[in-house]
Amino acid sequence: MLGNFTYHNPTKLIFGKDAMTSLAGELAAYGPVVQLVYGGGSIKRNGIYDQVMEALAAAGKTVVEDAGVMPNPTVEKLREGVAIARENHVDLILAVGGGSCIDYAKGVAVSVNLPEDVDPWQKYWVDFDEPTCEVVPVGSVLTMVGTGSEMSCGSVITNHEAKMKVGHVFANPDVFPRFAVLNPEFTYTLPRYQMVAGIFDIMNHITEQYFSGTDDNTSDYLSEGLMRSLVAASRAAVKDPQNYEARSNIMWCATWALNTLVACGKATDWEVHMLGQAVGAHTDATHGMTLSAVALPYYRLVMPYGVDKFARFATSVWGISPEGRNAEELAAAGLDAMEAWMREIGCVMSISELGADESMLEGLADSTLIMQGGYHALTRDEVIEVFRASL
Repeated sequence: MLGNFTYHNPTKLIFGKDAMTSLAGELAAYGPVVQLVYGGGSIKRNGIYDQVMEALAAAGKTVVEDAGVMPNPTVEKLREGVAIARENHVDLILAVGGGSCIDYAKGVAVSVNLPEDVDPWQKYWVDFDEPTCEVVPVGSVLTMVGTGSEMSCGSVITNHEAKMKVGHVFANPDVFPRFAVLNPEFTYTLPRYQMVAGIFDIMNHITEQYFSGTDDNTSDYLSEGLMRSLVAASRAAVKDPQNYEARSNIMWCATWALNTLVACGKATDWEVHMLGQAVGAHTDATHGMTLSAVALPYYRLVMPYGVDKFARFATSVWGISPEGRNAEELAAAGLDAMEAWMREIGCVMSISELGADESMLEGLADSTLIMQGGYHALTRDEVIEVFRASL
């Protein structure tokens, strides 16, 4: 392995069908006022809200509700959440939902104690500063998998006025959720479209870290195992969404895909995320599907710059025999296999399906950040080429 790194992840994970029985005990470690963050109300229909409220009552907490977190949390919603937290002097922010709720909770947590004349968007998602104030603790109850936000220190916020969707991976370990409750059964009622979007988000988190570097790196072997597990579990879950074994494996893959473990010793790419987030900023489309729509055109463009790794991907993840194929042919076969799997499970394969069209290409390019960690840093013309190929 090349490079130097420090691995530290302070999040406590509680996993399994009985995970919720531990929530009240975890809450006991924090002060009396809890800001309960959730989305559009599905947790009230499926009974998860009642379970959470029972745990909060058992722990003797005063609950301040902060509902309505949207799939791509906005800077306006962030400011609303900060105002709620300040007014009520909250001691813990408990996010119940998927990655958007948890990302939003972390965004509120780093912003509550800023001076009132400091704009959180500018400080954290434009200037990429670190918190210079106390960070409010965050906990989570996961109901949708994909982002890995339950065990990461990243937070993605959308600014529609600026047409930017930006993720900040904070260096301060206080931004990690203090605990995360993971019951795979909580994902059963998720619509299939959202389940599939989450599955591709997981896959892309892994490939963003895998397709970089040329050294023999233990992290890459871990990534290959996670990808094989995800492919097998996704096929089972698409056939039977209430297959506990499949849903539990998908949930566990999601967490380990983005909790910094498989990035150890690696340069990492993240250009697919920059492309997808640009689409999201312009269309407000579901995150995982913005990634699936742009991933293959991007990887086919950069494949010649990292052909040996793409060839390894074909053999180690998709089981394609190298016999009779040179490295380029093997690499191409691996991406073809990924495309076939994506179509099989129901991924969106074009940005036009998400509301983008030819007239938006220049604006999408303006909203795309260029990353340096992969095999090839895109030029602006190449960004437009990828988006055009994604239509």
